[in-house]
Amino acid sequence: MNSLSIFGTSSDAGKSTLSFAITYLLHHRGIKVAPFKAQNVSNNSQVTDDGGEIAIPQYFAAEAIGLKTSVYMNPILLKSGGNSKAHMIVNGKSIGDKDVWSYYRDIDALKPHAKKAFKKLQEKYDCIVAEGAGSPVELNLMNKDLSNIYIADKFNTKIILVADIQRGGVFASIYGVYKLLPHKLRENVIGVIVNKFQGDMSLFDEGVQIIEERFHIKVLGVVPFKPFNLGFEDSESIMNYVQDTTKAIIKVGVIKLPHISNFTDFEPLVADKEIELSFISNPSEVLSCDVLVVPGSKRVVDDLLWLKERGFEKALSSKKQKIVAVCGGYEMMFESILDPWHVESNKEKIKGFAKFKGDVIFHKEKILQKRSYTLFGCLVDGYEIHNGVSKHIAKEQKNIYGTFVHGLFDSDDFRYKLFSEIDKNYEGYNFKEYKAKTIAEFAKHVDVHVDMDFIERELYV
Repeated sequence: MNSLSIFGTSSDAGKSTLSFAITYLLHHRGIKVAPFKAQNVSNNSQVTDDGGEIAIPQYFAAEAIGLKTSVYMNPILLKSGGNSKAHMIVNGKSIGDKDVWSYYRDIDALKPHAKKAFKKLQEKYDCIVAEGAGSPVELNLMNKDLSNIYIADKFNTKIILVADIQRGGVFASIYGVYKLLPHKLRENVIGVIVNKFQGDMSLFDEGVQIIEERFHIKVLGVVPFKPFNLGFEDSESIMNYVQDTTKAIIKVGVIKLPHISNFTDFEPLVADKEIELSFISNPSEVLSCDVLVVPGSKRVVDDLLWLKERGFEKALSSKKQKIVAVCGGYEMMFESILDPWHVESNKEKIKGFAKFKGDVIFHKEKILQKRSYTLFGCLVDGYEIHNGVSKHIAKEQKNIYGTFVHGLFDSDDFRYKLFSEIDKNYEGYNFKEYKAKTIAEFAKHVDVHVDMDFIERELYV
């Protein structure tokens, strides 16, 4: 059986959500399938079942169909840093910072890792759904493209193009990408999915005819836009969330740090009809928030200094303000951050907001852990990704909860504990049930509008 590559005709075309949905639908058709992306750029990552670190989209797609998550699903992960550098994770483990030029210079050394990971998955699964990255036809970078061209060529995958019709220029993007693909890969294109359509579907009937008759590319489906507030890959994605606030009784403000990470922590708040969630950048916005959240950060020291420069110190030092601080945000709440090995900066000691006594020490070795925790009297199925170490994995004082553990808001018990303190009328909801239902509904939405029978047949050709 063939594997499948999902190429976008532009960035943010919806590759991640459609890759997830197609993986989910193939699984429910009885095919042994697994998600994959050779190289990802995201500050949103998770701890795998085999103890590594991969980007959220592949973790999310695997979890949705009950697979054990593995570092082979995303062998190369880049997390944005500063000064044109990125933090590189290979096979689930950190190998330090790389600047853009050295990354591309050494790209051939990374190809064996991508190849090995794909082959490892092939040993266990019949079909690999390989998500691409950006556009596959950046002509000056095609020989350095791991996620699109390299995988599709090396493993002779079938290819689906995904085009975002909301952007405009959908015909040019489809035709241009198709014609610029190497001849071998053009031969493997089985069709295009036109994504994020809004309005009267019949208005695009002629568009389908043009693509099929003039471009000779089958239109596998036209998918209407449907909000899907799960599995966010990057901060831009979560900023585009859609939330119904008509019944909201509590307002939560998440500080939009310049290097915010693990923003999937807030998916349970987006889905909560009793919560109005806002991402805030100015201290003046704190006044309207019942709860202030200091989120995870890829560069804790830089974001700590940013908070002070922006004037957040008064709000974060207030004993009246209810605060939840997660991972990097938790580290900022101590008296000092010590960085003797210069893990994050050239400064060996940086003053924090002193909400908690003691210091946090940055260690060279990153802590990666996934398990069930008891935090603040609540059961939390969470995970840890951090270099900072303190005596306590979590601390609680009046009006502040702090922890290294991501996934805190996934806990129905914790959300009820926190929000019922603010408003006794808060009822809460079951996030796991919501998540399973939302996943199934979105996959069905794609199934209705995409010719999955044709896709499955082509995988056997």
